[in-house]
Formats: sequence, C-alpha cells, structure tokens
Amino acid sequence: MNSTQSDVDTDVVVVGGGPAGLSAALSLGRARRHVLVVDQARPRNRTAPHMHGVLGHDGLPPLELLEKGRRELAGYGVRVVVDDVASARAGEEGVEVTTASGVMRARHLIVATGLTDELPEIPGLREQWGTGAVVCPYCDGWEHREHVIGVVATSPQSVGQAQLLRQWSDRVVYFPNVVGEPDEPEADALTRRDIRVERGAVAELVTANGRLEGIRLEQRTVPVDVVFTGPTLRPNDALLRSLGAATTNGPAGSWIAADRDGRTSVPRVWAVGNVVDPRANVSVSLGLGSLTAGAVNADLVQEDISRAPAAEPTSRASVDPR
Repeated sequence: MNSTQSDVDTDVVVVGGGPAGLSAALSLGRARRHVLVVDQARPRNRTAPHMHGVLGHDGLPPLELLEKGRRELAGYGVRVVVDDVASARAGEEGVEVTTASGVMRARHLIVATGLTDELPEIPGLREQWGTGAVVCPYCDGWEHREHVIGVVATSPQSVGQAQLLRQWSDRVVYFPNVVGEPDEPEADALTRRDIRVERGAVAELVTANGRLEGIRLEQRTVPVDVVFTGPTLRPNDALLRSLGAATTNGPAGSWIAADRDGRTSVPRVWAVGNVVDPRANVSVSLGLGSLTAGAVNADLVQEDISRAPAAEPTSRASVDPR
C-alpha cells in the first residue's frame, strides 16, 4: 500500500454503506488506501423492490446494487463491517471512531449516513411505503403512467408535486388533507390541467391482500392505484453534530454544511450523500461519493508528502570541462 501509517489503524473510515459511502470507498480502495466501511445495514430504500433512473442498473433491486458494491470493494481490500457508531473525535492528527465493537483510529472520516423519511401518521402508509406509496416522480412515475395517481398533501409544496405528476397521467387526484385548500391561483392551475381535488382528512390507505386500492376519507373511499406524498426528511447527522460541524438553514430545515467536495467545517471530517443533500438520489450519490473520495485522497497525498523524510544531500561528482 502507498499509505503512510503511524499510530492509525486505517487511512479512512467511512460511516454508512449506501451508494454514496460505498462509491467513496471504492475509489479510495482503487487508490490503494486502507479503508473501513462501518454500516448499520438499514438503507433508506430497502423497502423498494426496484430502483430506476440509474444508468446501467435501471430496474435493479437497490439491495442488489449494494451487495454488488460490497463484492467489488472486497476485491480492493476494503473491509465492510455491520456495526453501530457510538461516537467520534477529530483532532489535528486524525480521527477516532468508537463503535459497539471497539475503537478505530483513522486519518480521515467520511460520513455517509443518509436520511430518514418521517412519514405522515396515516394508517396503512408505512406498510405501503416503497411499493404502493412513494415520493419521487422521477423514480416511480413511469411505472404508474396512465394510472390513477393520488397525491396526499403534507405541505403547500404538494401542489407542485401533483402538477409534476400530471405529465405521467391524466388521472391525478389531489388530496389537500390537513394542509388546507390550495390558494386561488393554485386551484385554478389544478382545474386547468384536470387534476381533481378530493377534500377531507385522509383516514387511512385501503388495501386488499397487501395491494393498495384507495384512500379512505371521513365519509368515502377514493380509488387510486398509487399514492405519492412528501415525508419530512430528517438527516441522520447526529455524529456530525456531535463533532461540532457547522450547519446551514434552508427551506428543509437545518443541515450540515459541506462544500462541493464534501468537506465539513471539522478538519478531516467529510460528509456526502443524503446526510447533507436531500436531493441526492442513487445516481447523484454514486457520483458525489467518487468526487469526495478524490478530494480526500488529494489531502492524504499532501499529508504523505509532509510526512516523508527529508532527502539526504547528495554530492555531485566534478565534471571535467574537457
């Protein structure tokens, strides 16, 4: 290995074994770095039977992508362990990660712990999540083209979700639920595109033999083939916050701040994927993981240079001018 090791166990610890974390680990492993991936083995999209829009892998089950990735990592000597990270410390000389199994010291830490979808409290929704109830039009819209698509509002932005889904089907039904009526311009836009509005609080998702059949309101049931809704996105960033990483506030709340390379405000600590970017789907996370790995390796190279022993002076032989 090219890595310079002293009192550290590995060059990089990656916390999180989803697309972003495994992609970063793959690039670093190919760069002949010592890498350890610590993963809880609870990926965000574990309930989805297929993933879409991932070039070369369209329709592949997401868990199969991760399994293929772990096999590829093993070929470069990257270790993946299933464990829980209890805490971490970062200092000028490196980082220390404490897991349920022990303590690991590394030169750099990449956090790729993703986010959690906090679902609306609607009976039946959790059981359908990833199959009959989904969030992303670009991930699942094609599979439900020309179907009856129900959009259950969770925020004022849900009107835009209904308008977006209209391009996949002319049978979109918007449920304002407890969010409230769309304002006049929004209501007019829904009407002009033939998006039906079904008023009333959503009581439950109606299923038969595990398959979604409709949405029950207080007094009636509206048949739908699929439900799109917007969960609250909660980044799994407790580890980064415990390290004192700076945050930034936006429409989606408070998130850890990271630059284009994934560098946080804490030296030697990086963050990539959904833990810092809610928009990062599988394809984006794969690319960002590779990009962050390149930035981490560039820092490691500079450290290798600074740690290399000074060259011994060499004497020059006299040269006969003749």
